[in-house]
Amino acid sequence: MKIREYLKLARSFNAVLTGISPVMGALVMQHYSLLELIVLFFIGFLGHTWGFVLNDILDYKIDRHEKELKDRPLVSGTISLRNAWLFAWTALILAFILALYLSVSKGLFFSLLVLVISASFVTLYDLISKKLPLTDIILALGVFFLVLYGASIHLTSLNEVPLLAWIVCTLGAIQVLFMNIVAGGLKDIDNDVQKGAKTLAVKLGVRVEHQHLHVSVSFFFVAYGIQIADVILTFLPFVLFPLFTASWLCYIQWMLLIVISGLMFFFSYKLLSLPTFDRDTVRKHIGLHYYTNFALVPVMLMTLTPWAILLVFFPALGFVLSNLTLHGTLLQPKTM
Repeated sequence: MKIREYLKLARSFNAVLTGISPVMGALVMQHYSLLELIVLFFIGFLGHTWGFVLNDILDYKIDRHEKELKDRPLVSGTISLRNAWLFAWTALILAFILALYLSVSKGLFFSLLVLVISASFVTLYDLISKKLPLTDIILALGVFFLVLYGASIHLTSLNEVPLLAWIVCTLGAIQVLFMNIVAGGLKDIDNDVQKGAKTLAVKLGVRVEHQHLHVSVSFFFVAYGIQIADVILTFLPFVLFPLFTASWLCYIQWMLLIVISGLMFFFSYKLLSLPTFDRDTVRKHIGLHYYTNFALVPVMLMTLTPWAILLVFFPALGFVLSNLTLHGTLLQPKTM
C-alpha cells in the first residue's frame, strides 16, 4: 500500500519522539490544554516528516547504490522523487497552517518566528550534513527551537522564557547530538568512510575493517561526554528550583532517573563495544538507547505534572508498532 511506503519515507518509527518535542515545551510552561498539545504534536510530527523526506531526496543519488538501504521508498522506487517532493512540501505547509491556527486563536505570533527558525536549521542541516563536520549541531539547534516553539505559544518575546524551559530545550538538543554524532555516525560508518563523508565519527578515526568495528578512544570520550552532560542537566532543576524537592515525589524521580541513566550508559556501551559491524544490531542498540535517553525529561517534568510520565511510553509504543507494521521487526527499523 502507498500509505505504508509514505510512512516509511517519513521515518515513522521515531516521528512520535519528534512530535512530542514541542509538547514538552508546552508542559514546561504548564499549559495542559489537550487540544493545544495535540496540535503541537502534529506540528512536530509534520516537521519531522519534512526533515527526513528532504534528507532522503537530497541523498537519493548516493543511497540508490547501497543495497542495505533498499527498503527506503526512493531507493526501491515505490515513491517517485516528484511525489516525495510533494509529500515533503505538504507536510511543511500543513505544519505552518496548524501553527498559524494556534497563533491566530491567541492573537500571539512570536512563536511562529521560533518555528521558522527551527525549520530553517533542519533544512540547512539536510543541505550540508555530508559536506562539513559537526553539522549535527545545526540539527540540534533545529530541535532546540522546536521545543522552544512549544514553550513560546503564549509568549511575546524570549525574555518571558523561564530558565527551566531553556534547560529542557538544551536537553532536547543534547539528545539529538548523541543520536546524530554517535548513533548516526556508527550506523553509517562503513558507507561514510567509503564516500568520504566528513562526519565527526570519520574525523575521529572510527572505521570498519573486515567487518570489525574500530571505535577510537576520542570517539568514546565524545559519546560519554555528551551523555554525562545530559544526565547533569536532567538533575540540575532539583538543585536550582525548590519546587523540584518540595514533595516526596522527588525521591521516586531520583530513583527512576538513576535507573534510566544507568540503562542509557549500558546501551551506549553495547553500541560502542560491538566487535563486528552489523547494521541490524547497530539499529537495535540505537533504538534501545533512543528511548531510555528520551525518558529522562518526562520523568524530570513529573514535578510539574505527574502525568508527564505518560510521555515515556508513547515514543516507545510508536517505535515498536511502526517497526512491526512496516518492517516486521521490533527494534530494527530498516529505513534508519
